[in-house]
Amino acid sequence: MMKQNKYDDQRFFDEYAKMPRSILGLEGAGEWHVLESMLPSLENKAVLDLGCGYGWHCRYAHKNRASKVVGVDLSKQMLKKAAELTDDSSIIYIQEAIEEINFDNHSFDVVISSLAFHYIKDFYKLSQKIYDCMKKGGHFVFSVEHPIFTAREEQDWIYNEEGTILHWPIDNYQLEGLRQTNFLADNVIKYHRTVSTYVNDLIQAGFRIRAIKEPMPTAEWIERDPNMKHELRRPMFFILAVEK
Repeated sequence: MMKQNKYDDQRFFDEYAKMPRSILGLEGAGEWHVLESMLPSLENKAVLDLGCGYGWHCRYAHKNRASKVVGVDLSKQMLKKAAELTDDSSIIYIQEAIEEINFDNHSFDVVISSLAFHYIKDFYKLSQKIYDCMKKGGHFVFSVEHPIFTAREEQDWIYNEEGTILHWPIDNYQLEGLRQTNFLADNVIKYHRTVSTYVNDLIQAGFRIRAIKEPMPTAEWIERDPNMKHELRRPMFFILAVEK
């Protein structure tokens, strides 16, 4: 099946470019303060970033003295931007679907991914591939949209007639699979899976769970954008750290 690649649609890419995380990098990503705290030391480590986008995590790994950094993304547009922002030829960018990675066994000490796996249909198969390409004792840390967020296709709050937020609805949580959502454009395909599926797929692939986090916005974020206070009412992100 052809992989959806919205990021190479120019209008979609232009809208993505306006987001805080696109403009400000890691400091513009609301979950970064938690994801960063879950990373191991990257010094002298071989690091793989799946769904690397603009390459923010790749450059972070290089800055933190990783010995090898590889970023993988399906989007030609994303990788072009990553190359423009990267002034070090030691960071390698590969245009490829995440699901199709085929690295040699025991190639990487650390694997990172940010908000990419909810676009992947078969998480268990990918988990197996990641496990195989990692060294024993290696760390795999990734974020996804929280299953509470992906359960409904609408992915939105319930409002009253005046447009005031009432609550975040959950429906069809146990019904895993494809969701056609609206994110910067209509008909964006994502895949919903439960918390237990994420965790059990990783365990069955051979990983040991180290930590699970559901990030909340910092006080600084809420002060900068008062609407962020609503992110205290339900988790938007889900971050897992596991070890081989």
